[in-house]
Amino acid sequence: MGGLFYYSSASGNTARFVARLGLPARRIPIEDAPMPEPEAPFVLICPSYADGRGHGAVARPVIRFLNDPRRRALLRGVIASGNRNFGRLFACAGDLLAEKCAVPLLYRFELAGTETDIARIRAGLETFWSRHA
Repeated sequence: MGGLFYYSSASGNTARFVARLGLPARRIPIEDAPMPEPEAPFVLICPSYADGRGHGAVARPVIRFLNDPRRRALLRGVIASGNRNFGRLFACAGDLLAEKCAVPLLYRFELAGTETDIARIRAGLETFWSRHA
């Protein structure tokens, strides 16, 4: 299976979700710190932060991480989280990243996810990586 990278703000929702996945994953730092370097293709798990018009959906550290062409070239898919209260903008960072980086949006989940989300993502990643190995 390929790698996982994720961003989680101070709220920790995405970090809790990734911990429950039980898969090896590396965190993109919240603050200006050295970025982790992927050594193989990876899927990015990213929360959404947007105003009412969709501005600011992708956290600045994620933008900084993907602005490096070497890292971006290894990105194979995106999983996005968000809050359904934002309606059409729910998990919109995933749509933006998938389009900008020309990779699939693999899944959306709300806040820290459910057990169903965990099971679906584990199974989906296994299938995804078996097709992209």
